[in-house]
Amino acid sequence: MKGAPLKNLEVVSPIEVPEDLPPPSDPKVIFLGGLFVLALLAAAYMAREIILPFVFAIVLMLLLQPAFRILERLHVPRTIAALLLILALFGTVVGLGTAISSPARTWAAKLPEGIPRLQEQLNFMREPLDTLQRFLQQVEDFGAGPSPTVAAAPQGPTLLSKLFTGTRDFASGFFKTVLFLFFLLVYGDIFLHRLVEILPRFRSKRQVVEISQQIESDVSAYLVTITIMNAAVGIATGLAMWSTGVGDPILWGTVAFLLNYVPILGPAFGMLLFFLAGLLTHDTLWQSLLPVGLYLGILLIEGETITPILLARRFTLNPVLVIISLVFWFWMWGIPGVILSMPMLAIAKIICDRLQPLAAFGHFLEG
Repeated sequence: MKGAPLKNLEVVSPIEVPEDLPPPSDPKVIFLGGLFVLALLAAAYMAREIILPFVFAIVLMLLLQPAFRILERLHVPRTIAALLLILALFGTVVGLGTAISSPARTWAAKLPEGIPRLQEQLNFMREPLDTLQRFLQQVEDFGAGPSPTVAAAPQGPTLLSKLFTGTRDFASGFFKTVLFLFFLLVYGDIFLHRLVEILPRFRSKRQVVEISQQIESDVSAYLVTITIMNAAVGIATGLAMWSTGVGDPILWGTVAFLLNYVPILGPAFGMLLFFLAGLLTHDTLWQSLLPVGLYLGILLIEGETITPILLARRFTLNPVLVIISLVFWFWMWGIPGVILSMPMLAIAKIICDRLQPLAAFGHFLEG
């Protein structure tokens, strides 16, 4: 199978390793680099209330950077341009949240009433599920043996508690994200200017400027392209849900748009949601499968045809590392970590591809 864009990944066939990638030469440098990364991750975990909004602000800054440059070329002051973009971004978020809140409550109220219908339509699966449950119970009883009963250990935080904890922490950092985003847009170039000023040679100054501009261009292009494609998926999904009688196209389009940012796991969860929505809406099984079938078709068209053409092969990632990244950042930061895991991994790969000392690591990240 061929390599796929960062957002939609596939297992790829063996590839030839380029000969010009410099292998690590100094073990001390590798060891110190590893210690630095571990210290950085520990700081990211301990200070997540500050670092998480800051990282999210960096990703949003890179996403808004093309529009910000356009406003600059139109001689709009940087402060006014930053305020306009922030108001447009979060105005859109608030507007969508207001539009989908009522339909979301309606569907949440439908779920208890629709459980009998779900059981009726999925009655053909009851016997296999009961058999599987009995088998697992027998395995558990066999493994437990005749040992005396011991007091159950207190359970750790459940999945739902972790989800809500991460979401609550992310919501509490909303103001900090806006604050960081504003100052990054207005004064973000000052770091590059100071770095160029302290470099001794003109060649080094020019190289730093070229690399920073290329990294900014590549990362912004990736984020903008993925956002546009996710919006197209959301619009197409909303129309599909409206045409199949499920209704609430804004709600389902927004759900599809957000889930498409999370590779593999997001579309899988979306298929489950649209399957349940179809079961709660229609009386026959084939009609219930129509929404999820259309959603899957939209994903295949976008993920296997359009996005690979737009992003080409330079934006590919190792799918195993994608899953590891999703799980790791969920453990670190909860749901916000899942949302940010792909942009952070993409940014890391793009930076490594542009910096010669990190080229070997960038090749390792590639799909």
